[in-house]
Amino acid sequence: MYPRIRAALDDVPAYVPGQSAAGLVKLSSNENPFPPLPGVLERATAAAATLHRYPDLAATELTGELSEFLSVPTDFIAVGTGSVGVLQQIVQSVASVGDEVLYPWRSFEAYPITTRIAGASVVEVPLDAESRLDLKALTNAVTERTTLVLVCSPNNPTGPAVRRDEFAALLARVPEDVLVVLDEAYVEFVRDPDAVNGLDFLAAHPNLCLLRTFSKAYGLAGLRVGYAIAHPPVTAAIRKCAVPFGVSSIAQLAAIESLHSQDAMRERVDAVVAERTRVRDALLAQGWPVPETEANFVWLPTGARTMEFAADCRQSGLLVRPFDDDGCRVSIGEPAENDLFLAAAQAGIRSRRSRSSSVSRRTSSRTIPSQTPTSGGRPTKL
Repeated sequence: MYPRIRAALDDVPAYVPGQSAAGLVKLSSNENPFPPLPGVLERATAAAATLHRYPDLAATELTGELSEFLSVPTDFIAVGTGSVGVLQQIVQSVASVGDEVLYPWRSFEAYPITTRIAGASVVEVPLDAESRLDLKALTNAVTERTTLVLVCSPNNPTGPAVRRDEFAALLARVPEDVLVVLDEAYVEFVRDPDAVNGLDFLAAHPNLCLLRTFSKAYGLAGLRVGYAIAHPPVTAAIRKCAVPFGVSSIAQLAAIESLHSQDAMRERVDAVVAERTRVRDALLAQGWPVPETEANFVWLPTGARTMEFAADCRQSGLLVRPFDDDGCRVSIGEPAENDLFLAAAQAGIRSRRSRSSSVSRRTSSRTIPSQTPTSGGRPTKL
């Protein structure tokens, strides 16, 4: 006989990472295609000499650097093991059995996982027809059981960013005792002047929490360091839910050195953004209905052919991230890697048109459903 395991875990989906395979181009995990920023590897290597010591539990130096960089007090910052680690701390601090956590769907796949682990109920609000977050519908789904609202901007995996005016409207309507988390993991890649920046709203909204990371723009995905920015009662609760000594000394010092390399970071991010524009423009020219993206990836609404398209890409030598029957997320890599993907996408759109044409000839008396997923209807409570 085995020990009794919490029944709530039966419905917890497993986190599905982007695949890796020797010899294949990996465009499945939204990783930065560049190596660590100047000076980071050297400082991280030097820090390895102290591996026999525990790291600074409070991440004091890193917190101070972030405080100065963001122009917020140190007690507004809570550091954790990547933004997903901090997310789990946030959920644990405000949600439990009987509570509801709201978020758009499809969005970051860790949202339902962390919510169900905490024992709370998930409420998933569909995206609109352009793969954007429908914040009005999200706000309308708030009930007296709601304790947390999660907003991902730019949205992972579809790419569009939330606009400043629609986020302001959400904050104005959500009750003050409900925590609103703005997940800004890709904020450095945003170029839309109308997109929200959470720091602009933080001072006036004690129920707002921002979530950021060093994994994407700063290229520290392998070291797991992220942080929350919120008012002190919120960050104090987040810290209580942290695994002690979770952020290693190597990660803390690498993050500090990365903050000191802003010019190099921006240059690299600009290069990714330029490739993002080139790739999306090429996909649109091929005939793919690719939504706007402010992140370091593009979204292909492949619908029922999602797994087939991902398999075709693998045969072409690259890995993309499929999501059930919704679509494929493809990270922006180096130019040659992106060219390989564009060639696979061109073959995919030809196959799609050929298949549609063949079906149309055989079924001229009925309408063929679009492969592009649409959203609508009522929020789903699970």
